[in-house]
Amino acid sequence: MARNTLSRSLHDLGLAAWFGGTLANAVALNAAAEEAGGDTSKVANVGWDRWTPVNAAAIGTHLVGSFGQLVANRGRVAQQQGVAGMSTLKTLLTVAALGATAYSRALGAKLSAAGNPSARSGTKPTKLTKGELADAMDQLDRLQWVIPALTGALVVVSSYAGEQQRPSEVARGVANR
Repeated sequence: MARNTLSRSLHDLGLAAWFGGTLANAVALNAAAEEAGGDTSKVANVGWDRWTPVNAAAIGTHLVGSFGQLVANRGRVAQQQGVAGMSTLKTLLTVAALGATAYSRALGAKLSAAGNPSARSGTKPTKLTKGELADAMDQLDRLQWVIPALTGALVVVSSYAGEQQRPSEVARGVANR
């Protein structure tokens, strides 16, 4: 039981940081870079670059916790109605969020390597922004909202998964299977 509690805590802590950090940066950092003027893209790139190792640690913590939960609950996954489907949904959302995060980081690294491309905000190119960099910014403008949406959906599904662990739900789910 203690192992499952630790796994759940790691899962939740990592997911909270992954969700909250990407949402905060999308809401505040890119807009703040725009309002600061001057080296707009540099300000945003420095902020996102500083977030990257923290985000990687959060994601790693979430994945370790997720794996621990899956191991601890493997019997319920096999025996309780609805748990396998919920686990599959969580896995698909996690893979999608990981993919979006990795692609976003690759685009961000491209912008960071370019130095200080012309930008109105961290994700809004100007007419002076070169084609490939403008495309990267346009993609980042969408991805900055996709990642919190996917990780937010993970929070919701995880909450539902917690409800499935109530003794009355376990008994009902096993009986219905």
